[in-house]
Amino acid sequence: MYLPKQFAETDVSVLHALMRAYPLATLVTQSADGLEANHIPLHLDAAAGPNGTLRGHIARANPLAADATVNGKILVIFKGPDCYISPSGYATKAEHGKVVPTWNYAAVHAYGELRLIDDADWLLTQLHGLTAEHEAGLPSPWAVDDAPADYIGKMLGAIVGIEISIDRLVGKWKVSQNQPAVNQASLIAALNGEPMAGLIRERGLK
Repeated sequence: MYLPKQFAETDVSVLHALMRAYPLATLVTQSADGLEANHIPLHLDAAAGPNGTLRGHIARANPLAADATVNGKILVIFKGPDCYISPSGYATKAEHGKVVPTWNYAAVHAYGELRLIDDADWLLTQLHGLTAEHEAGLPSPWAVDDAPADYIGKMLGAIVGIEISIDRLVGKWKVSQNQPAVNQASLIAALNGEPMAGLIRERGLK
């Protein structure tokens, strides 16, 4: 990933926060037929290893589950807020007109080792953790135990677990740090409460 120094984010806690807030990840693997990408919600265990461990599951029918070459180094991409930035949002447009459009975004790339896990007990534990995290805060949270045991058993037979031990994390927060404070302020006003406005405020106006 092209990463100018001013856009680099190295704080693991910040990277983990984005991964939790935007858990639908793009899992990029090298298969026998070439590069493959799967979109999978992943649960982060921050305490498992220096960079954390990701866990999830895929359908047993997914070719990834039967690919003997898949165990190995992979890339997982988490994409946070993104936003088109119009030159009209820059205060300096009226001053000299030397502005062009761009796109702001925050993203994390996690590199690690992928392992396929075909174990019903492991899968059940993973499902409990995944659903508990995403059901938390709902008026009537659903739990795995709310469904009939035989039905859950059948569902477990249709999936395969995945676990990724993260070797390296790379974060990019391209949120107008390269713009003068006057343009950052005008963008925050123009974006009017969108998530990107908050990221610009956090990283700029210094």
